[in-house]
Amino acid sequence: MLKYLDIIQVVISVLLIAGVLLQSRGSGLSSIFGGGGEFFQTKRGLEKGIFIATIILAIIFLGLGLLRLILVR
Repeated sequence: MLKYLDIIQVVISVLLIAGVLLQSRGSGLSSIFGGGGEFFQTKRGLEKGIFIATIILAIIFLGLGLLRLILVR
């Protein structure tokens, strides 16, 4: 059982990393110091889907970690 849980958690972690990397907008160093002329925009379409999927994957990853912790005890 733990073997399958480990495999699923690795797959979820790779998908989570991919989701986070797909969201990066290429913010440069100037935005750290308040520059860059940023404007706020709502997420639409595929960007919103990736955002929601990343949140769901993070919750699943956390749940699997907690489940594994409970099963090991």
